[in-house]
Amino acid sequence: MTKLGVIFTADRPPEALAAFAVAAESSGMDELWLWEDCFLAGGVAASATALAATTRITVGLGIMPVVFRNPVATAMEIATLARLHPGRFIAGLGHGGPAWMEQIGALPGKPVRALEETTIAVRRLLAGECFSTDGDHVHLRDVRLEQAPEVIPPVVLGVRRPFGLRAAGRSAEGTILAEPSAPAYIRWARERIDEGRASAGRANQHRLIVFVKGRIDPDRNCARREVAHMLLAESVGAQLSPLERDGEIARLRQLGDPAVIAAQIPDDLLDQLTATGTPDQVLASLMAIADAGVDSIAFAPIGPDPDDQLQLLADEITPPFRRATKLSER
Repeated sequence: MTKLGVIFTADRPPEALAAFAVAAESSGMDELWLWEDCFLAGGVAASATALAATTRITVGLGIMPVVFRNPVATAMEIATLARLHPGRFIAGLGHGGPAWMEQIGALPGKPVRALEETTIAVRRLLAGECFSTDGDHVHLRDVRLEQAPEVIPPVVLGVRRPFGLRAAGRSAEGTILAEPSAPAYIRWARERIDEGRASAGRANQHRLIVFVKGRIDPDRNCARREVAHMLLAESVGAQLSPLERDGEIARLRQLGDPAVIAAQIPDDLLDQLTATGTPDQVLASLMAIADAGVDSIAFAPIGPDPDDQLQLLADEITPPFRRATKLSER
């Protein structure tokens, strides 16, 4: 059954995290996801806070840019959280936004290669191996974690484009697809992931996690403004191309002004890129994502009232979503 979670978005003050984590667990969410965006709250400290404030809910960090930390430091942090909270942590890695990584002087020549080398090294360290490696980005000699976890947390990659998706299939236990992720893009991404798995001869189960921005509100203007900014972001190009609406999206982008774009976004495109509107509309969008074959959906509330949105998600969406996904599995 597809798990349903909620995201504590990185723009929120970290002092609000513990209470939100408790509320997410109390309301019955399966997962709580955190973001580590450059210059905002640190992901490891935030994950530790959320885990310490709760007892049941799974906490995922999506994602840690691998160039922020040495692979050994990354593995040590993950191992510590995994030992303190066995079975409740998912470690997400990514190559980081190129503009941010260049800004801090950490942009590697081959971002996907750096990500894959780091992922392999971190997974070997978490497994308690002693090894050396000398790659393009990762250089380690006779390294081993003295306190590797007994319950090894899954390492998943936050990637968007074909090279990264194939790398996730080759080297990780799962993939995070960031917002916007329409069902057509999810199916396209799964094909690229499976290509990577096949090339590496991997038959393991590969977890697919999808982030979706959403708002439970009949007035969808707030969501339209959010999608307008998404359409102007160059980084989401790979996620929009499988929708086969290139001409329409290009026309909207050429308008330039987010307010003008928002007013012209068709309803069906809004439905593909977000989960917004009445409870029935939100449920329909989430079910379309679940039907695309995902293991977890993480809802990122749009608007100034994330606590209220969490309660609406728990009260209005979660019960029918769980009933529907159970029925679809029969």
